[in-house]
Amino acid sequence: MTARVPRGKHEGYLVGDSVIVTDLNSSRVIYSEGFYGTPIGVEKPKGADFEAPLKLSLVEALYLMEKGVLEIKRLSGESVSLEEFRKIIEANEELKLLYRVYKDLRDRGLVVRSGLKYGSDFTVYKLGPGLEHAPYVLHVYKGSERLDPTEIVRAGRLSHSVRKTFILAYPSSDGRVIYLMFDWVRF
Repeated sequence: MTARVPRGKHEGYLVGDSVIVTDLNSSRVIYSEGFYGTPIGVEKPKGADFEAPLKLSLVEALYLMEKGVLEIKRLSGESVSLEEFRKIIEANEELKLLYRVYKDLRDRGLVVRSGLKYGSDFTVYKLGPGLEHAPYVLHVYKGSERLDPTEIVRAGRLSHSVRKTFILAYPSSDGRVIYLMFDWVRF
């Protein structure tokens, strides 16, 4: 599988912890050609059928910037270079780890969305939202955090109750991302 990257060159504005794409055509292209971002004020969009700006997370925006699809500007109109934007991500250890996993999954051709609704870092799709229910919920394990068996069981039970496979992702020190999948087994 290869990464799904929107066609064309698009522009977004850095606003706090998000990048906002204000051009409606760009919003529709970026969302419909890879399910990046969330149309502002639109619940469960159906393809490109919406009239709203698009809100990208910093992680999504960096990925699209690296793929040459997105140019980011400050509200003043000043461009933000790829190196400068990468430094913003790398200054936050959690964002840095989230990005490593996000990039690895996107490069494998998977669709990666926020997992906040399920108490996880990401939900992962093979096809995309609206085309299937996310088969996976994923938590990024930060090497410094303690792996609590109770939390693993809790996450496994939640993912099972919503019919999703729970994945624990660990970005290793050698640059790889290691994935552990948990599944319920009945005897």
